[in-house]
Amino acid sequence: MATLEGQTLDPIFWNDHERAKIVSQRITGLKKLLDEWKGFEQKLDELSEFATVADTDVSLQQEIEVELSAVEAALKQREFYLLLSEPHDQGNCFVSVHAGTGGVDAQDCAAIILRMYLRYADRKGFKADMINLQEGEEAGIKKATIEISGDFAYGLLKGEAGVHRIVRLSPYNAQNLRQTSFVLVEVMPVVDQGIDIQINQDDLKIDTFKSSGAGGQHVNKTSSAVRITHVPSGIIVACQQERSQLQNKENAMKMLKAKLYQLEEEKRLVQNQELRGEHKQGSWGNQIRSYVYQPYQMVKDHRTDAETSAIDDVVDGNLDLFVEKFLEWNKAGG
Repeated sequence: MATLEGQTLDPIFWNDHERAKIVSQRITGLKKLLDEWKGFEQKLDELSEFATVADTDVSLQQEIEVELSAVEAALKQREFYLLLSEPHDQGNCFVSVHAGTGGVDAQDCAAIILRMYLRYADRKGFKADMINLQEGEEAGIKKATIEISGDFAYGLLKGEAGVHRIVRLSPYNAQNLRQTSFVLVEVMPVVDQGIDIQINQDDLKIDTFKSSGAGGQHVNKTSSAVRITHVPSGIIVACQQERSQLQNKENAMKMLKAKLYQLEEEKRLVQNQELRGEHKQGSWGNQIRSYVYQPYQMVKDHRTDAETSAIDDVVDGNLDLFVEKFLEWNKAGG
């Protein structure tokens, strides 16, 4: 934290508003954690002092036990955050949702998964901003990207990246047959402006277009939406939610930087895994979780074996079971 606070003393630090915002958020988050641990220490010291005079006071003994149980529960909850020690865990993230195979049903399922993350953000007190949204012609969405801002947003959500499989009775099938749909989720850290990601402007193809959608006040009449293609990598990002073309371009560049950073990190990881003989090809076939509505109700993570029958609760944003189990599994080496 001292290093981050030292950065704020640089006279030019506040010239870069985006980086200043990110660093300030991290300092605030670290201070909050430090204050909480100090509070635990102070509370335990107080209980220890009370315990020395509580030998003959039964009511005071009971009060100390209640307070001690509360502190233990709070400590256990905070210990969980010790699992979030990897680079970028404390920061914000982009979550992209893509409808896969399954036609209209897959697009509707993609909308369900998107809402799940929006509800999760709401439960955690995070801020969620829609960056890009491409709706389906009949229902649901083809793809969408949201930026989730809050303490440890990336660390908590990074395990959601992968293919999600949904099995249900299709509302878009005349025979009401069981349908299997797939949704791809990408999770990328919002990269600190201080991290050096070289982007040659000559490598970018920038297009502007009118925002698409179902209509209404959120659809612009002017060509304010921005699509950026990074030619060397083939990465395409788009933003159409802001009315300002400049704001859309800035958000698109943030997404591009996050994707390029993630691409480099994945290359490094693959190289390390290949040296150890552990490389596994990432593809649509490698699903991480299944949501089964029929013939029974169950959500199961295929990496950690965590499962629950409370599927409605999960898709309403209660992901704590899967987030915690993934972090424990990831810490143990997967």
